Amino acid sequence: MNSIDRRTALAGLFTTGAFAMAGGALAAGKPFFERVTLPIGLQVYTLGADAGRDLDATFTQVAAIGYREVELPNLYGRKPAEIRAAADKAGLAISSLHLAVTTRGAPTGLSLMSPSAEIAESLRTLGAKQGVLPIAPFPDDFRPQPGDNVQAAIGRAFAQAGPDLWRRTAALLNEKGAMLKSAGIGLGYHNHNIEFAPFPQPSPKAANGWDVLVEETDPALVHFEIDTGWIATAGFDPADFLRRHRGRVTQLHVKDVAPGNTVNFGLSMKPAEIGSGTLDWARILPAAHDAGVRHFYVEQEPPFTIPRIEAARKSYGFLARVHA
Repeated sequence: MNSIDRRTALAGLFTTGAFAMAGGALAAGKPFFERVTLPIGLQVYTLGADAGRDLDATFTQVAAIGYREVELPNLYGRKPAEIRAAADKAGLAISSLHLAVTTRGAPTGLSLMSPSAEIAESLRTLGAKQGVLPIAPFPDDFRPQPGDNVQAAIGRAFAQAGPDLWRRTAALLNEKGAMLKSAGIGLGYHNHNIEFAPFPQPSPKAANGWDVLVEETDPALVHFEIDTGWIATAGFDPADFLRRHRGRVTQLHVKDVAPGNTVNFGLSMKPAEIGSGTLDWARILPAAHDAGVRHFYVEQEPPFTIPRIEAARKSYGFLARVHA
């Protein structure tokens, strides 16, 4: 009897192990987003300013491609409840909103400087739990000269500003992050390449603005939304960069760069649809997930070689199939 029991138990263990191994193999054979059971999101900035003119039509198109989650670049001058209704109708979840540092020149009255209760209520109405500062506050003396390339002028201004600007940005993020956390809302910071311009006189702890932000923001209050295209344009390998910042990153802008893209710190990029560029997504996507990313948003910079909605469709098609 004891011998039979042992044989039965061993057979059961073998069968259980075989099923577990088979299940693991099946999971490993699935495309990345199916394997990690996360949706592919879209930063609606990709579709340009016209996306806000008819949100019902925009969100319907986005959902028809297969996207199930979106991040908004702003409120398009609309009330949060109106945007939420359009998203619900299309079957989309709004998980994040970019918050300009001031309302000056912004198409909405909501900014990071708005009362925290107003920000929290707006995000709750949208169904979002994350607000993101999309770029650091511009230097006070920023004045593009006639004929200036605006992107180059911005990059030059940030490069000349030095560490104090980034210390003020870190302090602002900590202050607003604490206020929003008490209301159940997270606050993030989205990078470009300007953060990585080297300081003329780097300190042991900070060679550039990014180092200041990482060192001086409180991980309990501020997370990062890493933009892979701008990371690559600043001269870094996105997968390695994500590994180095494990635990600080919860959102990712999935952005590719075309052959010929050059390293710079002046907001200049040669964009491409996801999978048509040079970035290694089989390495980047699992590195991002391991680092703590749970929201992946396709984003593409202009200029576009095909219509914006087709670029969003092409990027989604690649990501839906990619194994990583």
